[in-house]
Amino acid sequence: MTFKQEFFKIYDKKIASGEITFSRSGITKTDFTRICMEPDFVFEKEALEIICTAMKLTRDEHDRLFSSAGY
Repeated sequence: MTFKQEFFKIYDKKIASGEITFSRSGITKTDFTRICMEPDFVFEKEALEIICTAMKLTRDEHDRLFSSAGY
């Protein structure tokens, strides 16, 4: 699974459940546009850590995202 696929699998689940909103996700509008438009886009490691914390990811979700990002 690509980073983009893994990210949206988790992100969509969190949004649909009401756990997070876009404004609380830690993602900038620019980066969100990039992940939607650029097939190989990956957040910078530091940004991804902030996003994982803001989205309250489980350890498994965190690890899957970082692994798919190549970190």
